[in-house]
Amino acid sequence: MMAGMTETPHPLYDRHRETLDRALTAIAERGYWSAYPESPSPRVYGETAAADGKAAFEAYLGGDFPLDQAGDGTGVATEVSPFGVALDVRYPHAGADQLVSAASAALPAWRDAGPPARAGVCLEILDRLHKNIFELANAVQFTSGQAFVMAFQAGGAHALDRALEAVAYAYAEMTRHPGTAGWEKAAGKGDPLRMVKTFHVVPRGVALVIGCNTFPTWNSYPGLFASLATGNPVVVKPHPRAVLPLAITVRYARQVLAEAGFDPNLVQLAPETDGEKLATTLALHPAVKIVDFTGSTEYGDWLEANARQAAVYTEKAGLNTVVIDSTDDFAGLCRNLGFTLTLYSGQMCTTSQNLLIPRDGIDTDQGHKSFDDVAAGIAAAVAKLTADPARGVELTGAIVNDGVLERLAEVTKVGEPVLESRTVEHPSFPGAVVRTPTVVKLDASDTATYSREWFGPISFAIATDSTEHSLRILRETVGEKGALTAGVYSTDEAVLDAAEAAAIDAGVHLSCNLTGGVFVNQSAAFSDFHGSGANAAANSALTDGAYVANRFRIVQSRRHV
Repeated sequence: MMAGMTETPHPLYDRHRETLDRALTAIAERGYWSAYPESPSPRVYGETAAADGKAAFEAYLGGDFPLDQAGDGTGVATEVSPFGVALDVRYPHAGADQLVSAASAALPAWRDAGPPARAGVCLEILDRLHKNIFELANAVQFTSGQAFVMAFQAGGAHALDRALEAVAYAYAEMTRHPGTAGWEKAAGKGDPLRMVKTFHVVPRGVALVIGCNTFPTWNSYPGLFASLATGNPVVVKPHPRAVLPLAITVRYARQVLAEAGFDPNLVQLAPETDGEKLATTLALHPAVKIVDFTGSTEYGDWLEANARQAAVYTEKAGLNTVVIDSTDDFAGLCRNLGFTLTLYSGQMCTTSQNLLIPRDGIDTDQGHKSFDDVAAGIAAAVAKLTADPARGVELTGAIVNDGVLERLAEVTKVGEPVLESRTVEHPSFPGAVVRTPTVVKLDASDTATYSREWFGPISFAIATDSTEHSLRILRETVGEKGALTAGVYSTDEAVLDAAEAAAIDAGVHLSCNLTGGVFVNQSAAFSDFHGSGANAAANSALTDGAYVANRFRIVQSRRHV
């Protein structure tokens, strides 16, 4: 059967059609909807789910990962847990040509199955992962350094939502046009010209997903499932320090594919040995036609410039900025920003770094607050959240790599600290690397410092000449370096309008007056777009039509009748 758009649905499509239809509605309406409950409560998942998932995770440790995937006979073990837990999981290694060859052989049957079948299989994979969400969450926690609840939500439920969102967009784009059409054109006094045209959805080729250490599932799932749903086999190259979450993902994906009658090599794991640079080799392979990457600006820029045979989707780094002009809830402002800066020790690509505050202070519901008052209020909120180690570590998690520690040491040499970072002993994991956030005062003239990204628990309270000056800095710095998030606090509608205009010019998503339970560094699937693709921080958005539509092409055939 050829891959037009009128294929007979697969049984898995019928099984999950209601979920797909609801997801299609959600991406059109942009309101709140989630397919996967974010609470790890036993009332939701069952009394034994948490224990069973933890046991499944622990069974992987210190052994060979059970993956039915061909390799070169060698094993790879590169993970080091930020919590100090010994992982020592060994994964089967394969070379680039072996992976690409196996993926290419799997493509034709998957292409010919058609959009409904592919969507059904993808949703069954998500369902299988959801049934094993506690196993997945433990793997995310102990490789990324996220605290468990965050790992469950961001690494489990929210990652699955983002994957489903990508499948919905892919299905919508693939079925936008009919599978066949009758064409008739008058031809003078003779019979009209008649043709039957068939339109085939044709995948681009082998897709490569390059995972990151901080959010191995959340950042990888959209590209993985967008490519798979549009007919492309996917090679998953995890970060060397966060292999297990994606290995578990690949394992269950391969199980579902085989059960559904497809070649499991449609999804393969590509762990790399130290110094191998397998991601670079794969990204430049002539058969690799799609690359998804989350990580450093330097490598993202390199991929965009050099992987010329592929469609490259990147999410990199930027200068997330908040403009503080005035507020009618100063305590709420401080609590909200304090939580934002504390969550996962600032190791989120959406965490605010630059807090722009007029040097003459701001008007609030508590009277006028000086620049120092505002900086101190935000710092005090961070300090309160991290004062008790047992509670604080459930927000901060652990530090994911040595680069963050190096930046924490470097930042002590710039500016004036409002709040210094502390080393904290984790009450449950003595080997965990935990640091509390630091807040440093700078002047707007310190451009060389705040116009670079300081990934980790580092933020700057920057004194500006005025709110107008703050907005100009936002435009200039984000315009040059990019950002994934921006925020503004103001009681003046004119300032809010000016901030929105600045955000539009800079191509960055804006949040206004967040003082409650919504935070600038959180993104809701089916409603919020993550990244805009309109500035240097990312060349694409999670998730929209542009994110999926270039992963396939329409090839037509015409027959005269």
